[in-house]
Amino acid sequence: MPVLNRVAEMQDEIAGWRRTLHQQPELDFAVYKTAEFVQQKLAEFGVDEIATGIGRTGVVGIIKGSKGAGATIGLRADMDALPMQEITGKAYQSQTPGVAHACGHDGHTAMLLGAAKYLAETRNFAGSVAVIFQPAEEGGGGGREMVQDGMMDRFGIDRVFGMHNLPNLPVGKFAIKPGAIMAATAEFTIVVKGRGGHAAMPHTTIDPISIGTQLVTALQSIVSRNANPVESLVVTVTKFHAGDAYNVIPERADIAGTVRALKQDLAVLAEKRMKEICNGLAVAHGIEIELDYDANYPVTMNDPVEAVFAGAVAAEVAGAANVDLEAPPLMAGEDFSYMLEARPGAFIFLGNGGSAPLHHPAYDFDDTAIAHGVSYWIRIAETALAT
Repeated sequence: MPVLNRVAEMQDEIAGWRRTLHQQPELDFAVYKTAEFVQQKLAEFGVDEIATGIGRTGVVGIIKGSKGAGATIGLRADMDALPMQEITGKAYQSQTPGVAHACGHDGHTAMLLGAAKYLAETRNFAGSVAVIFQPAEEGGGGGREMVQDGMMDRFGIDRVFGMHNLPNLPVGKFAIKPGAIMAATAEFTIVVKGRGGHAAMPHTTIDPISIGTQLVTALQSIVSRNANPVESLVVTVTKFHAGDAYNVIPERADIAGTVRALKQDLAVLAEKRMKEICNGLAVAHGIEIELDYDANYPVTMNDPVEAVFAGAVAAEVAGAANVDLEAPPLMAGEDFSYMLEARPGAFIFLGNGGSAPLHHPAYDFDDTAIAHGVSYWIRIAETALAT
């Protein structure tokens, strides 16, 4: 079954919603205008129940089918933007300086609204559909907050599905795989506390820069010498700051970075080895090294059965040749992982064509992908809740 005719008719309307949202990007949990827009649209569509304030600023709409009682499935979209300046030059570009929808969450929200409108019109299913609009995906853990707020039990959600656009995957194509599809993530900051002094008399100091460079090198051994080389683990140092003058050895060096892993035990290994390396270098040099390790999102783990189901639905929409059922996982993180820990489900990628990469200032969601994404959501609901 290809793109639905009714959805194709709605294309311009949904794209208009998307561009409105694109102009008013909001960060983290402060998605007040976006949540209000979603709430208003759901009310216009005549959904049966609208719940706000789930996970602080999340919105859930419940649409009941016309074919009697049944299960409830959840369809989730994220609403928040990124703290960066847009450079697309589009007529509808962000009107908020330093904030941009550079990950396509405006497109995700608009597509789920389109699906909600169609499902509320047709109701060709048994049971209920919960359309989930989540805040704070970009590091805030809004998915965790919604789960902890009791969303799954409150609305009786049995299965849950998520979707994200993917640049360089052609529009009209999908990609999915069973098991790990996105990585567990963590952030770390390290403070090397040395003893500063004159650069011409290094013997009177304990140089935190010298120790810090040893530390950065040692951290690379976690991947190269502690992890199985056929498994995916990334330890990346992204910040190193120390000193402000040519002739002064500073008191401290500040180091920060990220860890990504496709297995939870690898994430645990990375944290353990990082602590050991910091402690060992501190003892060796007679100084203090502080490590703050913040384990963020867990691995986004697709249920094997639900991944096959989602892939089959995508093939109905796009054709089997346009669905990659063994997609390579991404080392980026995704807090839909918390919903997949709470309920079986699957996360799928939707082609965004040859756009700029995600999180790039020139990125923009491709509106021609809308009909494919909306049709997928509708067919997921109708197939999962068929009588």
